[in-house]
Amino acid sequence: MQVASRTNVVYYASLAVLVGGGLAVVAEAATPVPWYAGLAVSGLVLGLGLRRSLRRAGAVRRPLPAGVERWMRDTFPYYHWVDRDRFRRDVKIVLDEWIFEGIDGVEVTDEALAGVAAGAALLLHGRPRWELPRRQTVLLYPDRFDLDYFSGESGDFDGMAHPQGPVILSSRAIKESWSDATDGSNVVLHELAHLLDYENAFADGVPSLVDPGSQVAWRALVQKEIRRVRIGRSMLRRYAATNPAELFAVAVENFFERPETMAERHPELFAALKSLFNLDPVGGAAVASAASR
Repeated sequence: MQVASRTNVVYYASLAVLVGGGLAVVAEAATPVPWYAGLAVSGLVLGLGLRRSLRRAGAVRRPLPAGVERWMRDTFPYYHWVDRDRFRRDVKIVLDEWIFEGIDGVEVTDEALAGVAAGAALLLHGRPRWELPRRQTVLLYPDRFDLDYFSGESGDFDGMAHPQGPVILSSRAIKESWSDATDGSNVVLHELAHLLDYENAFADGVPSLVDPGSQVAWRALVQKEIRRVRIGRSMLRRYAATNPAELFAVAVENFFERPETMAERHPELFAALKSLFNLDPVGGAAVASAASR
């Protein structure tokens, strides 16, 4: 995630100079409006255009809540190999831009905030220019829920992501997601992976950020892996064979939590995810310098 995109800064700075400068020239030559009114207009255009960047700049200057900082230090299993300054910055941006709401009396704790924000920052860590949806709403349920969004013993879901709606997560499942970083089950990474997959209002198992030239090969790989799940020759759980979108999400869970096993049993899938995220969980680092990616 970027605080300020160089492209946006250059674009809005140029637009501000063009609009404000043009107004100043016209004002000086043909109106009673003083020429320096153009400066005010330039500032307004620049401020409006860069308001997202300015807000992010303010967010990253603020300290993380003590509970979030403590959770990352004590609980987040990847904190020892991420670039901590950049990772903490991305967590701050997520916490500032996303809306977290507790349902059925759930308290939105620092631990829950950290568990979701850290998952988002991890998926983006190897690709600093990537973005997840801004103003994403995250609804926290006490436990499993059903298709009518009622929580209780009859619930079938720990999490659910909508292309143009909220991400819904069980508070219990968030905690369990990070309690064992080797079981290949992480509802936070699963549901946030769907956000990378959504394009044109639906998920098809091909992340929207995959290079267009690679999409045919990616689809073929996904179908191959689905067949392996269905015949019982995959490390991925059966749910991955539901459709290409679920294959991708389950694969992301295992890429981060069982990378050695995936690299051994599914080398092609592991290599594709390693290239996609520009991360190597086996080596515990970004594949290469990702500052400009």
